[in-house]
Amino acid sequence: MFATGIENSIPRIDGGRTRVDQMESCGHYRLWQTDFDCVEELGIRFLRYGPPLHTTFIGPDRYDWEFADLTFADLFRRDLVPIVDLCHFGVPDWIGDFQNPDFPEHFERYAGAFARRFPWVQLYTPVNEMFVCAQFSAMFGWWNEQGKSDRMFVRAINNIVKANVLAMKAILDVRPDAIFIQSESSEYFHAESPKAIKPAEIENQRRFLSLDLNYGHRVDSDMLEYLMDNGMTSAEYHFFLGNSLRHHCILGNDYYWTNEHRVSAEGESRASGEVFGYSEITRQYYARYRLPVMHTETNLVEGPNGDEAVNWLWKQWANVLRIRNDGVPTVGFTWYSLTDQTDWDTALREKNDRVHPVGLYDLNRNIRAVGRCYQQLILDWREILPAQSLCLSVPVVLPSEYQDKVARRHRRDAARLRATEREEGVVG
Repeated sequence: MFATGIENSIPRIDGGRTRVDQMESCGHYRLWQTDFDCVEELGIRFLRYGPPLHTTFIGPDRYDWEFADLTFADLFRRDLVPIVDLCHFGVPDWIGDFQNPDFPEHFERYAGAFARRFPWVQLYTPVNEMFVCAQFSAMFGWWNEQGKSDRMFVRAINNIVKANVLAMKAILDVRPDAIFIQSESSEYFHAESPKAIKPAEIENQRRFLSLDLNYGHRVDSDMLEYLMDNGMTSAEYHFFLGNSLRHHCILGNDYYWTNEHRVSAEGESRASGEVFGYSEITRQYYARYRLPVMHTETNLVEGPNGDEAVNWLWKQWANVLRIRNDGVPTVGFTWYSLTDQTDWDTALREKNDRVHPVGLYDLNRNIRAVGRCYQQLILDWREILPAQSLCLSVPVVLPSEYQDKVARRHRRDAARLRATEREEGVVG
């Protein structure tokens, strides 16, 4: 699955006074049809995409579907497959932030309502980058609640992952053959000195927290103590162990130049740049979860030479081929995003409307060099990869195939499996 995405980040900053809306600043609300034209021009079939949560989810059990109806009808007409991103770094004003204990249940109902309105949608990322969202919102003090404590981080990670799990369950009730592609940051922390080994080890355990909880994987002993010391109850922890839906999931992981870190003896970290690279870090995540893998995000700024992003694309693709050839079941690759973004030079901490030139297209919708290279890469590889990994094909139902006899039978089979899971207490 070759993919790109249209970012729908909506964090609040400045003590909640300012909303950073990437779809607005990048012109998608005006140019959404042109953006879908660009996706087709590249030869891409899969698009990470979702409606803006803050303007769609307008109150408890209240929804404004106007923009979603327009855009998803057009995706259906074009037979493009959306990987639906329901929550990307922010919540509606009326929910407040990720400290709100009612968020998971509200989001569960929203996910179910979306699935009922668009039953032909099969692929979902209910909550994007759960670990990053909790860290930036509740540990670093950058977004949303702007917290700076372990206790707020644990509350955020609990609420965010629970929301993701409940959303998956609600979607499966409507679309039993739904597939969930997590998009989670893949991290590694390098010790700068012998005294930094312990703090680096702690961070290398903490990086797995969101996926451990999401997949019902028991956390490491240090992390269990950390969670309990910072407010997670035993009942909350066991909710995750008893509600694993991992067998409906693809381990989507993201890798950027900033995903590896150097840790000092004092426990402070800073970006190290690429040291191990995507393939080695992905092997660590695969060894832990044993799920099919998809590279769900990467990009690099097009710099003064004009070929920096092109070379990064080549390097990431070489890493994907490496893990695949080493036996890691790898089902997809994504350059994120379709167009340039704004204000990611400050990690969305400031609203400057400064262009971040990482897209396949610029904000005038002119194709960049990396866009042309990705287009050619897809042409070169899309017919070869399936022939070499026939048994790893994802059972995707295209929008145009939703009512086909085979697709309906597949949904009936999936519904029976889901009913059996519930009867046998495999999942909640």
